[in-house]
Amino acid sequence: MDEKMLAIMKTKPAYGAELVEVDVPKPGPGEVLIRVLATTICGTDLHIYEWNEWAQSRIKTPQIMGHEVAGEVVEVGQGVDNLEVGDYISAETHIVCGKCYQCRTGNYHVCQNTKIFGVDMDGVFAEYAIVPAQNAWKNPKGMPLEYASLQEPLGNAVDTVLAGPIAGKSTLITGAGPLGLLGITVAKASGAYPVIVSEPSEFRRKLAEKVGADYIINPFEEDVVKEVRDITDGNGVDVFLEFSGAPKALEQGLQVVTPGGRVSLLGLFPRDVTVDFNNLIIFKSLTIHGITGRHLWNTWYTVSRLIQSGKLNLEPVLTHRYKGFDKFEEAFELMRAGKTGKVVFFPQKA
Repeated sequence: MDEKMLAIMKTKPAYGAELVEVDVPKPGPGEVLIRVLATTICGTDLHIYEWNEWAQSRIKTPQIMGHEVAGEVVEVGQGVDNLEVGDYISAETHIVCGKCYQCRTGNYHVCQNTKIFGVDMDGVFAEYAIVPAQNAWKNPKGMPLEYASLQEPLGNAVDTVLAGPIAGKSTLITGAGPLGLLGITVAKASGAYPVIVSEPSEFRRKLAEKVGADYIINPFEEDVVKEVRDITDGNGVDVFLEFSGAPKALEQGLQVVTPGGRVSLLGLFPRDVTVDFNNLIIFKSLTIHGITGRHLWNTWYTVSRLIQSGKLNLEPVLTHRYKGFDKFEEAFELMRAGKTGKVVFFPQKA
């Protein structure tokens, strides 16, 4: 395929990105070329766009951005026997080595040598993209494109919510950004009650209500600890799910989780956090899970089945849809301002 394509590229080490025309890549051994049908913006992409300290330390320009994707296989590289032209796929974006201690003991999601689309190599904010065949996930033909692209971040939310028992458990979710919203709908579909959400943004509080949160707190105007204790008859919540990456939210959540409760941490904090380990963790006998990536491939089966079940309320999460990449800067600026849920690009205009 000797053609050109449009792609959102980080062309230089500075704020922003550019829409450029580049060659359509060719799949090498063990790879497939996909026509990108839908791709969604992740918080990581926003960090790269903003060129924060993490991005400056990790990203080598020029590089095509993006890693969440749904697409159609249009060309198959040498040695690929599990995919064929026409397959409708999504992609696990963490490329693992298969050789380190973690991989050899079944913990692929924490591979020591992980590489990520759009971070360590060209990504999927393009009309065509390369996907290693080992990272491809075949989708049911009837799954909507935006849902198929959403499976990768939804896997983060699933692992956060389902890291322990959740049915019938009182639950606090801090942060109703895109991943927090996904966490709300997974918690509700899994039988959690009540689901209490703490979120400072009015826009996102309204989305949390649409997704199904039972109680919603504005932490800038209300006392989160008091409100949660009142809702739970003074007991505190059984489960605390942290999606915000805000140090104050972490402290409040640890204060209100009941002794013997469970904590799952997905949000990334901007700096080191000081916590009263003695009183908030050790003496309360809490179980704490750090969540990263998705379990390969257990989480993917769970995510796909949850979507197909129809029990997830995903539509309110998908707030912005764009045909093509022409308005990508608008999309990033809206997301940066906290005025979006999940943003979807459909690169193929025709």
